[in-house]
Amino acid sequence: QVQLVESGGGLVQAGGSLRLSCTASGRTFSSYAMGWFRQAPGKEREFVAAISWSGGSTYYGDSVKGRFTISRDNAKNTVFLQMNSLKPEDTAVYYCAARWGSGGYSYSGNYHNWGQGTQVTVSS
Repeated sequence: QVQLVESGGGLVQAGGSLRLSCTASGRTFSSYAMGWFRQAPGKEREFVAAISWSGGSTYYGDSVKGRFTISRDNAKNTVFLQMNSLKPEDTAVYYCAARWGSGGYSYSGNYHNWGQGTQVTVSS
């Protein structure tokens, strides 16, 4: 099992940037693929980005491609989400998640550990 703690959320103006971090406990972090999802009020949870255990492969939701970048530092048990050119529609609670294996990165059901979430609010 791995425990995940997100940080870095906050309030930012449209066009601004934020970097989210997700730090994992345990010694097997480098074995997990990691993902970021978000959920806005009244909406379903949405896939944002994912990264393979090695960091060699990354995947993005259509709404964030070209603006967000996912990365990881296995030595620090941390995955990052750099968010640039933020829009009001990016406002949501952002969750990081961990999973074994590969494939189906955009499906939340494939992830077995979740953080508590961090709020991101983008003002217009």
